[in-house]
Formats: sequence, structure tokens, C-alpha cells
Amino acid sequence: MLVSIITPVHNAYSHIEETIQSVLNQTFTDWELILIDDYSSDKGIHILNKYEKRDPRIHLYENPHNLGAALSRNKGIEMAQGRFIAFLDSDDLWEPNKLEVQLKFMLDNNHAFTFSGYHKFRGNDVVGIHKVPAKVSHEELLKTCSIGCLTAMYDTAQLGKAYMPVISRRQDFALWLKILKEIPYAYGINQPLARYRLRDDSISGNKFRAAKYQWRVYREFEHLNLFQACYYFSHYAIFGVLKTYFHKAKK
Repeated sequence: MLVSIITPVHNAYSHIEETIQSVLNQTFTDWELILIDDYSSDKGIHILNKYEKRDPRIHLYENPHNLGAALSRNKGIEMAQGRFIAFLDSDDLWEPNKLEVQLKFMLDNNHAFTFSGYHKFRGNDVVGIHKVPAKVSHEELLKTCSIGCLTAMYDTAQLGKAYMPVISRRQDFALWLKILKEIPYAYGINQPLARYRLRDDSISGNKFRAAKYQWRVYREFEHLNLFQACYYFSHYAIFGVLKTYFHKAKK
């Protein structure tokens, strides 16, 4: 039951080895790791080449020029040979039992699309846990995205190959919405099966950009009218404020 893992890589020299190792440490071993190097300018390509030579389950593709995360992930999806497709970014990590637990959950329940909780960490310290609902619908996801890309997995036997919309940011969110137009729910495992790396350059300055692309998803990909977009964006903003408040309160 092959699982294809899609990992876009761009100037990830500092973290990519640890990310690859978290895949090699999986208790479930029938996987392929597709590394898409997006025209990196650092020394990371040497690490990618090293691991491709060491393990036949690891495949490397080098973009001829910088294409961005959406097109890089789509190239990986195009190359994928597995029935199941999972995503792991180049600075995030998986717990050793991630694939084993999630695949069993999907097969036992015939779920087409699943996700899980994850730890949030900075350096060597876990600073929080992202908890997830048991299931989420298209309408619920429009209000707040509870699906972390590093935990998402879908079944191509039920959905076919679903590709990311081409947008600079929030392309994963747009894909989840696209999938949830085809099926009633995505199902969550409220157990931290991955680790999401927090970086200082992604905390405050990116919030405005994230909000801008959230709006673009509503208008350009979901084709919501102005009233609908404002309605869901207000929920998105409120959830964002609440998450920030509770995060600060725990410090």
C-alpha cells in the first residue's frame, strides 16, 4: 500500500536532513519520498543527492527554475506512484508512527481524506499543540483551516490525483476546499503525529500576507460573492485573534 510523500525544497539546507530522517524513521516502510528542489541556491542539493543514492525509495527532481510551492508540489503529485498522497514541507517533521496510524485510520474507516494534530516547536522546545476536530466540512473549513499541510493525506483510489491551485500562498487550503466539494468530510485524528517548525520570520510580518491570500482564495478560487467572502473572512479573523490571545495567555 504505497504512500507517496511530496516535499518541495527551496534553500532548506539547515533543516532538510532532519526532515528526511523523520521519514526514514517511519514504522510504516512502504513509502516513496519525492523531493522537488525548487532551484535552490544553497548547499542543500548535496544532501538531497546523498539520500537519493542511499535509499531507492527517495526520488529527486530539480526544477529548471524557481516555480514556487504550488507547482513544485504538483510536479511531485504528477510523479507519485502511490495510492495515498501525503505532504511534508522541508522544515517540518513527522513522528515515527505517523504513517502507520494515519493509514490504518483511513483503511479501517474507508476515509478518502484525513489529517491529524501536531506539535508546534521552536528550536528544541515544543511550544504548543494544534488540536483538530473529528471531522470538518467544506463550510467549516471556510471559517478556519484546521488541516495542517504536514498532516494531510488523501486516497487517489477515491479522489484521483488532486492538484494544488497555482497561488503563491494558501494553495494547500485551496486544495482542501476543492476536495471537500467532492466528499462530505475530511476526518481528523486528534493526536499529534507531526511537528510544525515555528520560525521568527513567519510570525508577525506574514499575517497580513496570509490574510490577503485567504481573501484571494475566497474570491478567486471559491468564487464567493462579496457578502459571502466577508462572512467567512470575519470568522477567519476572529479565529486568528482568539488563537493569538490564547497563545499569549499561555506564555
